[in-house]
Amino acid sequence: MANEEKKFRTESDLLGELQVPAAAYYGVQTQRGINNYQISNTKMKDYPDFIISFGYVKKAAAMANAEAGALDPKIADAICKAADDVIAGKLNNEFPIDMMQGGAGTSVNMNANEVIANRALEIMGYEKGDYQHCYPNDHVNCGQSTNDAYPTAIRYAIIRMNKTLIKSLEQLIEAFRKKGVEFKDDVKMGRTQLQDAVPMTSGQEFNAFANNLEEEIANIGRNERLLHEINMGGTAIGTGLNAAPGYADLCTRYLSELTGDEFEKASDMIEATPDTGAYVSYSAALKRLAVKLSKICNDLRLMASGPRCGLHEINLPAMAPGSSIMPGKVNPVIPEVTNQVCFKVIGNDNTVCFAAEAGQLQLNVMEPVITECLFESITWLSRAMDTLREKCVDGITTNTGHNLAMVKNSIGIVTALNPYIGYKNSTKIAKEALETGKSLEDVALEKGLLTKEQLDEILDPKAMLQVHKKFDK
Repeated sequence: MANEEKKFRTESDLLGELQVPAAAYYGVQTQRGINNYQISNTKMKDYPDFIISFGYVKKAAAMANAEAGALDPKIADAICKAADDVIAGKLNNEFPIDMMQGGAGTSVNMNANEVIANRALEIMGYEKGDYQHCYPNDHVNCGQSTNDAYPTAIRYAIIRMNKTLIKSLEQLIEAFRKKGVEFKDDVKMGRTQLQDAVPMTSGQEFNAFANNLEEEIANIGRNERLLHEINMGGTAIGTGLNAAPGYADLCTRYLSELTGDEFEKASDMIEATPDTGAYVSYSAALKRLAVKLSKICNDLRLMASGPRCGLHEINLPAMAPGSSIMPGKVNPVIPEVTNQVCFKVIGNDNTVCFAAEAGQLQLNVMEPVITECLFESITWLSRAMDTLREKCVDGITTNTGHNLAMVKNSIGIVTALNPYIGYKNSTKIAKEALETGKSLEDVALEKGLLTKEQLDEILDPKAMLQVHKKFDK
């Protein structure tokens, strides 16, 4: 029995007593959360930025409460020091709560309150669980509820994680730009609806990939900015009950100073408390990036198809044998895995939309699934873009000779004849070339529409990469 007492301590809450591991910094409500939610196998500790965000929120709240006269400065100081340990990542393993849970995030908020309270007790020279000196609810959660502290921590965590996402995106864009320079002289056939169109260079194509993705930096930034509006001080439903006068402004100011990110207090706390519009907008921005990224991966897979019976315009780095039955086959596994990540992000966006719509009256209790989806989307997209860059884009090469031969053999280059002989005559030439197997030049010469010299100049693939001389004045 004595041995058991060393392993556990007894704590109590509304529902009664419960044993908690004696060495744990978390308490009874966290333990109930552990017992209740074994759902996703994804824990709060799997997202260190979320833990760090809670550390900053609780520290800012303690500083604001001390200045507002709602918290003993000695207790506030211990809470701040404990929060610093959380911010430094020293207590990450003390956040074992499943990301999927009921209660609108109360278990997560109490996990933070209990860990910080027990660490503060140690700092003040007391034993874990001796809450008369620093209580998770009365002191660490002073002037707060889950309904303002939890969404504020979510928002700051997304802001932090977004920095990693943007860095990965910028590096991928730069990789495509480098290929744009490397492939600037590689002439190939452009295609629309998978049919021959007009010539271009592989460099132009890869530059277009870069420019297409670069638009997303600004778009994500616009939507990330929405997350800087917070409702700290709104407490339960936005009326500010139990928050000291001036606390909301003080907390917002301290959080901005501590993090270096400029937060602003919501103008209407009652509106802001159940509002999840910022998550919807940010999730939509992630979806837009995912859609574009997946389309680019589709293109890479098409361009690399073959090697003898496909387009075979580019070569992707060989990363793994492609078949358990077909010798020599190598699959485009890196674009494929990126595609699948993008599908997941698109699906997560649907979940975020459903969860946002499911809010009722003064609170949206579905924030946990919104949080899990957004954290997963950011993390997976960041890793996928890094993988795509390192294991695919950086090593892509082109098949220059093959690409040029395809251009010269294409019917699509007949488009360049339109300004000289008209659309109708160009159509006749294209049709006859297709039916007879003759070249466009031969058919045009036979019909006496243009001279050999004119055709050589007009149908020069490099001349078709820009505005034609006929219109270049």
